[in-house]
Amino acid sequence: MEGAGFQRPDLEGIRRGLRRPRHRLPGSEPRWPRRRRRRNSTLTGRALRPAEIAAAISSRPGPWAPCATRVMRTEVEAAGQPLEPEDFVQLPVPTIQQLYHWDCGLACSRMVLRYLGQLDDREFENALQELQLTRSIWTIDLAYLMRHFGVRHRFCTQTLGVDKGYKNQSFYRKHFDTEETRVNQLFAQAKACKVQVEKCTVSVQDIQAHLAQGHVAIVLVNSGVLHCELCSSPVKYCCFTPRGHRCFCRAPDYQGHFIVLRGYNRATGCIFYNNPAYADRMCSTSISNFEEARTSYGTDEDILFVYLDS
Repeated sequence: MEGAGFQRPDLEGIRRGLRRPRHRLPGSEPRWPRRRRRRNSTLTGRALRPAEIAAAISSRPGPWAPCATRVMRTEVEAAGQPLEPEDFVQLPVPTIQQLYHWDCGLACSRMVLRYLGQLDDREFENALQELQLTRSIWTIDLAYLMRHFGVRHRFCTQTLGVDKGYKNQSFYRKHFDTEETRVNQLFAQAKACKVQVEKCTVSVQDIQAHLAQGHVAIVLVNSGVLHCELCSSPVKYCCFTPRGHRCFCRAPDYQGHFIVLRGYNRATGCIFYNNPAYADRMCSTSISNFEEARTSYGTDEDILFVYLDS
């Protein structure tokens, strides 16, 4: 019921007012408000599905221009100097945090499989049981895991097997005697199991060319050397202990840790990567720091290239 003194609004007048041109000056033509053009969703920086990325790759000649997956503009672009397509790559690789101090490699594998659209938690757990993966995860284990899911890969390393020199390193000492035979057998059986393993040296240019095609890579680094330029407080990689537990670790000479490469910026000389120590961010470091971390003694310069067209 209408109260006393209530007046019905002049709806027709309101409609006319909405149609009235704005910012009209005396003697000037009416300036009608411009209709906002709907932005193409491929330019908004949303995470594309692998099928969309594959379509973008196949439809463009030469290196893939990943403008669809950018989530920020570089300083060079802001200054008015456009980058070439192959100068900036940032792939929409999801972040998945590791649960324990030993499963960083498994977390990286989950990121890669989800990026490829092939991650099923139940199948992943079954694969771990079938491959008998325990708390000691080597890069060759991740290569077998990719083969299990039918993912095209290439494992590059400096040592086809276990380097006996690692026996005295604190990082390897605990499981070295029990793992040496197992890991050497995996290398020996790799060809028969269709696991692609090569003894070769990989350059930064090789890595960038791989990423420019929309592919990703899992890299073994020395976490004590790797420093993210975007993180205000670096994580102590030596102590991924559950909350409430006190850490008695000392900074070791070598602390192996797996990361997932997802892009680079040639203008600023940096590498983008996902660190399984975090669940909410992308990390970035200089190419020089990345090279120092991945070529440290203990890594064998292990890198597992994973291909999008798997």
